[in-house]
Amino acid sequence: MKRTRITPLLAVLAALLLIVAACGKSDDEGGGSGGGGGGGGGGGGGEEAPELPTYDVKAADGLTGSPKELADAGKVTIGVKADQPNLGYKDPETNEYSGFDIEIAKMIAADLGIDEGGITFKEIPSKNRETALMNGEVDYYVGTYTINDERKEQVSFVGPYFVAGQDLLVLSDNEDIKGPDDLSGKNICSATGSTPIENIKTEYPDAKTTEFDVYSKCVDALIDGEVDAVTTDDAILAGYAADEPDELKVVGETFSEEPYGIGLAKDDTDLQNFIATALKNHQDNGDYEKAYAATLGLSGTEMPEIPEITDGEPAA
Repeated sequence: MKRTRITPLLAVLAALLLIVAACGKSDDEGGGSGGGGGGGGGGGGGEEAPELPTYDVKAADGLTGSPKELADAGKVTIGVKADQPNLGYKDPETNEYSGFDIEIAKMIAADLGIDEGGITFKEIPSKNRETALMNGEVDYYVGTYTINDERKEQVSFVGPYFVAGQDLLVLSDNEDIKGPDDLSGKNICSATGSTPIENIKTEYPDAKTTEFDVYSKCVDALIDGEVDAVTTDDAILAGYAADEPDELKVVGETFSEEPYGIGLAKDDTDLQNFIATALKNHQDNGDYEKAYAATLGLSGTEMPEIPEITDGEPAA
């Protein structure tokens, strides 16, 4: 089978072929607009893509601490991923951002009283997330960021807002790898500083590992025959497989639990509880479900049960 490299342009073309409705507008470096359907790169079947929700920009009344500072400034810098179809994706032609994580980030900004023109998305790779939060490079981070105790030593979280599980992506004609028990002697690729690569090193030491700063480079290496599989969370892999259904497939069952959280500076309880309240409100009013359907839902996955927020205290 002839292999083709997954480039951002191919991802966009694949999405256009798979989704009849045009991809919705999202944010560029200075923000963007919601309302249209589309999760950025990945696509699913169906005649029409669901519409993205729009978020009412609230009056920033009664805020204290860092939420008040952000609201008063009228702008926010949010750390994200940019190479994950339907989660966090930057269109190479329009520079617009889209995906489920992008929508979560926008919900919070709207509740801070910040419109989309006041949002700056900043791509931060996995290995640099804690540093970016500790140095104030970003105000909060939404990008497939697994909550764990080691990270909590450096940063705080709100969530989980979604629970994923580690899985494996292989070429569509690969019959050797059906799950993690088949990884001995295989070359497995993931992102440096990510939970999945550490899981492989610890739990499957007979596997070889290759690391890049972003997952899309792992997918390119897989298509080029340089590695045998890519491992990360199932939600991420589903987007890549949806982009190239004739080339790639996700195999086996998930073999970990990855609770995604919103990262922020350690011990900023004002911002932590504000974000927790905003997240809960958007879960309750239906925005969360609509955002999922128009982004991750395009990968062909059903929306799971919304997890209870255990990091951060939503207002009653």
